[in-house]
Amino acid sequence: MWLLIIVIALALLFDYSNGFHDAANVVATIIITRALSPKRALIIAAICEFIGPFLFGTAVAKTIGKKIIHPSTFSPNTLQISMILIVAALLGAIVWNLITWFFGLPSSSSHALVGGMVGAVLIAYGPDQILWNGLLYILASLVLSPVLGFIFGMFFLKLTFLLFRNATPKANEFFNRMQIPASVGLALSHGANDAQKSMGLITMSLVILGVSPTFEVPIWVVASCAGAIALGTASGGWRIIKTMGSKIYRLRSVHAYCAQTSSAAVILGAALLGGPVSTTHVVSSSIMGVGTGQRMSAVRWGVAKNIIVAWFITIPASGAIAGLSYISLRWIFDI
Repeated sequence: MWLLIIVIALALLFDYSNGFHDAANVVATIIITRALSPKRALIIAAICEFIGPFLFGTAVAKTIGKKIIHPSTFSPNTLQISMILIVAALLGAIVWNLITWFFGLPSSSSHALVGGMVGAVLIAYGPDQILWNGLLYILASLVLSPVLGFIFGMFFLKLTFLLFRNATPKANEFFNRMQIPASVGLALSHGANDAQKSMGLITMSLVILGVSPTFEVPIWVVASCAGAIALGTASGGWRIIKTMGSKIYRLRSVHAYCAQTSSAAVILGAALLGGPVSTTHVVSSSIMGVGTGQRMSAVRWGVAKNIIVAWFITIPASGAIAGLSYISLRWIFDI
């Protein structure tokens, strides 16, 4: 049971790090355009992050818990190894989140967790225990979602400009107000998608230990994970907020509104379909799409390039950290 306590503690720490790491995705645009003060924006986001998982089900948790690694890998017959694998996966994701936060890079917590799981299992058992079809589905979700974010952002901006082509400068006040419901929708979708990933690992641990007979996410797991990610969001990751809000593209109210709305649509759709997407990727690509819709040269493609590089190295980097963590844990506990 002490291994279960460690897993739960690390899963909640991951959610907390996910919250303050990804808070930028939810609040950066609304803060930079001064539609809301930072304190109010973070409080609203935190409340919505908590509510999100209760509204939109646990399809993503089941994807994480059942479709990446072969069930025999996490078995009561190899209880200690199974639990150490989960601990190593979480360590890989948490450490990579902290590294990218320190450097202000908006990387993906989703990628980090998937990379951590795959890296630990590859070191422990090799490639045979990976469910490649399930992993490819997840990778497809992670790759396709930013593409959709870019397209939706560009299309939604052009549509908004068409509808408001005769608007007066007072339209800025309208878009400032509209950012609030858009930000609420984005925070709900982020909580619904991202909090479920650690729910999947906790529920997997409960099944391994025989505490839960089937893979059904208990309500206390939903509440604790949602609470951790909400608390992390309330803390705010200011380094990444600055990158997301001002370094990719100089946002005005209409751009921020379009980026938030298009991001929320993509992320919420993925949550309902069980696709674990990256909020970071979707929001940053939506901002790039909005900037491109205005004027392609206005996007700071040098910053965008650094973000895209971080996207590609996250899975192997978090996987390597998880693999080293697994080897270290086996040595520490003499297993």
